[in-house]
Amino acid sequence: MADHPTTAAPPPGPLSGLLVADFSRVLAGPYATMLLADMGAEVVKVEGPHGDETRGWMPPVRGDVSTYYLGVNRGKRSVALDLHDDGDAGLARELARRADVLIENFKPGGLAKYGLDYDSVHAANPGAVYASISGFGTGPGRDVPGYDLMVQAVSGLMSLTGDPDGPPYRAGISVFDVMAGNHAVIGILAALRHRDATGAGQHVEVNLLSSALTGLVNHSSAYAAGGVVPYRMGNAHPSVFPYEPLPTADNLLIVAAANDGQFRRLCEVLELPGVPDDPRFAHNADRTRNREELRPLLEERLATRGAMEWFDALTAVGVPCGPINTIDGGFALAERFGLDPIVEVGEADRAVPTTRNPIRFSGTPVGYHRPPPGLDEHGAEVRAWLGDARKEADHG
Repeated sequence: MADHPTTAAPPPGPLSGLLVADFSRVLAGPYATMLLADMGAEVVKVEGPHGDETRGWMPPVRGDVSTYYLGVNRGKRSVALDLHDDGDAGLARELARRADVLIENFKPGGLAKYGLDYDSVHAANPGAVYASISGFGTGPGRDVPGYDLMVQAVSGLMSLTGDPDGPPYRAGISVFDVMAGNHAVIGILAALRHRDATGAGQHVEVNLLSSALTGLVNHSSAYAAGGVVPYRMGNAHPSVFPYEPLPTADNLLIVAAANDGQFRRLCEVLELPGVPDDPRFAHNADRTRNREELRPLLEERLATRGAMEWFDALTAVGVPCGPINTIDGGFALAERFGLDPIVEVGEADRAVPTTRNPIRFSGTPVGYHRPPPGLDEHGAEVRAWLGDARKEADHG
């Protein structure tokens, strides 16, 4: 019986040989399974007859395909299965029976009627790692729909984002979907390590609100450990200064002199002798407390040169800083630093530019083996494989 829906050798990578049944859609789950695919896992993306919603989230587009969808679905095979159809539901259960990992982001309990909930899958496949991503867990919040924007609001993130006297703002990306996707991958890899040791699979659960609260890091700790409810400060940091954008002759420059040594070197480059030894500014707590006195001294000197000039001069002495770029500028800087941020995936006639996986391995590099699939692009081969596997199991 074939281990994967093709007789071809599985792609190389640290997760080579693992089969992932991807019952997720939109962002958190597909992002997680794309990372697993990059690392060599064989990912079968199960879509409903109308496909993942993000296929229609446009503009922008590449050709007639949503760039949103393209950004989180490379490396996978797509099969369209209608879980309301008994035959398709049976194929889905067979995929779950053979998978090393199943990942889903249905409403908690939503897969039970198809025999695809954790208990059913575990009974048929005790070694499977079953990962669920929800908005608010499986307790009293189980029926509350989970969308990143909602979680940015209810977690407190939006209360921290924006000017002190202005309205709260969302982050520019679905930050908690991405964070939850990463947490799901971490949980899956840990559960696979446990399976290697014991042979037993388990249920890995991630929810957006919990990912958000841990992701608020120092702000979460301010409340949990100190009883302090943080508030929005624009681009300022509550505990460090300078650690914010400051104006130069032509652009804003982020300056992040987060310790005394960095601040001293900043003052040397800005030609501000004596400032690092001023009792008002000698240590971080002093600078933070007296930021309104220090800020104009820094701004006066920064106004004499452009942001990129300061960037080169300050990074040369180890002071963290950077201009506020648009996205194209971020890619250009990555190119300048040799990070090769864009990879072409697929054959020349349908190659898709995608953003490079950020993880680098010295011995088992990530790979980019398939472009994001069209809806049901691999349906025939996956259905044939699952049907054959089911027949073999019935005659086992």
